[in-house]
Amino acid sequence: MTRRALPVIGCLLALVPLPGCDPLANLFEDVEPAVMYRAKQLTAAPAPDGRLAVMTWNVKFGGARLDFWFDCHGDYHNMSKSKVRPHLAALAAKIVELDPDIVFVQEADVDSKRSAHLDQMQYLLDHTELNYGAYASQWRVQFIPTEQLGKMDSGNGILSRWPLGDAVRIALPLRTDQDELTRQYYLKRNMLRATVAPPGAPTITLVNIHAAAYSQDGTKRKHVDRFAEQLDEADAAGRPFVAGGDLNTQPPGSVKWSDYPDAVCTDADFQGDDHSGEQDWLVPFYQRYTEAIPLADYLADNQPHFTHSTSGDFFWNRTLDYLFTNGVFENGQVVQEGTMLLSDHAPKIAELVY
Repeated sequence: MTRRALPVIGCLLALVPLPGCDPLANLFEDVEPAVMYRAKQLTAAPAPDGRLAVMTWNVKFGGARLDFWFDCHGDYHNMSKSKVRPHLAALAAKIVELDPDIVFVQEADVDSKRSAHLDQMQYLLDHTELNYGAYASQWRVQFIPTEQLGKMDSGNGILSRWPLGDAVRIALPLRTDQDELTRQYYLKRNMLRATVAPPGAPTITLVNIHAAAYSQDGTKRKHVDRFAEQLDEADAAGRPFVAGGDLNTQPPGSVKWSDYPDAVCTDADFQGDDHSGEQDWLVPFYQRYTEAIPLADYLADNQPHFTHSTSGDFFWNRTLDYLFTNGVFENGQVVQEGTMLLSDHAPKIAELVY
């Protein structure tokens, strides 16, 4: 989740570019090629031997658990390189420890003032045994004057031991409950889709999503529905897939649904009203496909499977992150231990058996 990203936007009126100038807030096509990455030094990938370890992790732009002003908790603004690099090093070390073959990341900054303009996609590739990447921006603005935000480029990424193909950014519906100017400079969420063909394995479709957090107009439900369409399309075509990311909604049977704030923020702009019926949104996913954590296991005890901690809380208190497949998962787990100080999300990992 991103909390108080743009609490005041009116000051941008004076910054709207004249005709012929590059826009401050970049626009996106409905479908466009993803930005491709490659590690500076490739690492030989082991033979997958019938199993692929797939992980999803919202890495919170390398901000770890600093108390940022836009989380409505604390007054931290922008990190220096000396501050963000240890955070990225800790994220990379945990990835190396867990040893995934494919990683979905959300909230990865590639050129943002708040994270000292370090390219986090490139950093993670260069400091793990992953070799290739694809990136799709969800928040790309040349300059945001609000609270020193400055330049922003943050989005979703896929990291892999093996080359990625057919990588595209798929635009998701924009919120309609904001004024036109705010909408131009606000997050433009997406799904990142690619394929991977490890030696001896079938070609696998990969879909990474970061759905809306605070929409008050049904946008989050639209994002979940578009995600479902991607999965159903791949499945109907007989294509094996792994899909997941941060859906910003909880599984059916979660311990809390009412009086459960979306954020520490008290501002109504950061409390979504999409919760009506939300406990049923993911039922079709669990019925048609396999999640890394079987629903029966989640219902038996929610807590070991929580993936998120709200700002200011140093305990995992809800599940927002998912991995689904139309194949078989084994050994699914949420890695809560040793990750609380690395991000406000815990990584989820499972082995795809093919």
